[in-house]
Amino acid sequence: MIKLIATDMDGTFLRNDMTYDAAKFQALHAKMQAQQRQFVVASGNQYFQLTSFFPAYPDLIYVAENGALIRDAQQVYACHAFDPDVVQTILAKINAIPDLKLLVCGAESAYALTTLDPQHVTHMRRYYHHLAVVDDFASVDDQILKFAISCPPEKTTAIVDQLRTDLAGLAEPTSSGHGDIDVIQLGRNKATGLAELGNILGIELSGMAAFGDGGNDLEMLREVGLGVAMANAQPDVLAVANDQTITNQKQGVLTYLDRLLED
Repeated sequence: MIKLIATDMDGTFLRNDMTYDAAKFQALHAKMQAQQRQFVVASGNQYFQLTSFFPAYPDLIYVAENGALIRDAQQVYACHAFDPDVVQTILAKINAIPDLKLLVCGAESAYALTTLDPQHVTHMRRYYHHLAVVDDFASVDDQILKFAISCPPEKTTAIVDQLRTDLAGLAEPTSSGHGDIDVIQLGRNKATGLAELGNILGIELSGMAAFGDGGNDLEMLREVGLGVAMANAQPDVLAVANDQTITNQKQGVLTYLDRLLED
């Protein structure tokens, strides 16, 4: 039996306008509670942004920042941060690559430099509800969980490849495409986050279902008992999934859950 249901957000649970069918989710959430199934949001995004989609559901657990931060409204289950010395090394290597816009993402906030394009900062506040603008990253007093990079979309693959080489042994780049790249901790991803949460809740990965569409969902869909790809997923994601549902625009996660919860 599936005891835990995890979903990515952008391109998966959310429609393209960052909304979802709230009435349908409310009914499905009540059914999940009645069946004692845990609903989990597993995303590369910031915890504070993710909670803004579910203000009426304090029981939800968030595997945020690609597995680096696991928490709910009451408690932090796990927080994994880069060593401060490694942070400085990674920053130097990222800054050596031209045409990148960078946020440093901590447990309490994300951080942008005052030199970053203000329009980009405004845009990124959609994804980072706690976002501070600072003069120098060295002044940041926070646990650093990941680095969020924006680049020209057509250069995404090439920059991921370069970062994979430049950051070997330090960090791992991952991308869902479209000019967005996250630099995350080695061995840290949504699958390891779900496994860690499962150890706390007493749920094996084989007893979990997960939904995703992008590169940072690959490990999660591969490791859980039921990995479901969106019809709009990247080809490599579709290839590792056990099953497929309709697109995020057509609310494929909720449609699939409707059937799953009847079994």
